[in-house]
Amino acid sequence: MPYEQENIKPYHDAGDKTSQVEEMFDSIAPTYDKLNHRLSWDIDRGWRKKAIKQLAPYEPKTMLDIATGTGDFAILAAKMLRPQTLVGADISEGMMEIGRKKVEQEGLSDIIQFKKEDCLSLSYSDNTFDTVTAAFGIRNFANLDKGLKEIYRVLKEGGHLSIVELTRPVSFPMRQLFHVYSHTVLPIYGRLISKDQSAYAYLTATIEAFPQGEQMVEILKSAGFSDASFRRLTCGICTMYFATK
Repeated sequence: MPYEQENIKPYHDAGDKTSQVEEMFDSIAPTYDKLNHRLSWDIDRGWRKKAIKQLAPYEPKTMLDIATGTGDFAILAAKMLRPQTLVGADISEGMMEIGRKKVEQEGLSDIIQFKKEDCLSLSYSDNTFDTVTAAFGIRNFANLDKGLKEIYRVLKEGGHLSIVELTRPVSFPMRQLFHVYSHTVLPIYGRLISKDQSAYAYLTATIEAFPQGEQMVEILKSAGFSDASFRRLTCGICTMYFATK
């Protein structure tokens, strides 16, 4: 059964969601980093660190960062965990091109490589990676179940999945404040800076529609993962998930 966010597209035409998401991220790539950090008041940096820290005890050597975008999560993971190899996978070449420049500036080109991948049909063999990560990207999957099963497939036995995703706060008054912010400030400011009228309205819609908390844990278990758990951050604006193959 499709999840609600799978039917939400950035642009209201007949194109498939995957193609539209690729087009949208190519369009907003030049302003993506600035907007993300400003719209979250830089709190997103702390969320990424928490998601990476939960992987530290396992000392992963081979990592895959799904929906890597401009590589912020991949770069931080490479610095904090020092894996032998880390692949940043995304459908947007525009986003990854910015990521490649950042990786070169950080001196991490020997560890991080970028590759264009359809996250619903990964090119990697079964049991390839110690760890898979996903920061603010899985809600863009056109088929969440299929995407999670692909992640499960390429993980080694005993490997771990760490997800950090924007979510709807569940408690008063943060839930009401977030609703106002996400429906006014976020799309207006996003439109002014990125010049894409649809991108940040799409962001709000997918956050509201995406399964979260206990429901997401059950979805992870249905994909094959064991010991799936979640932790809400910053009053529920963001949720961190952890699962084991």
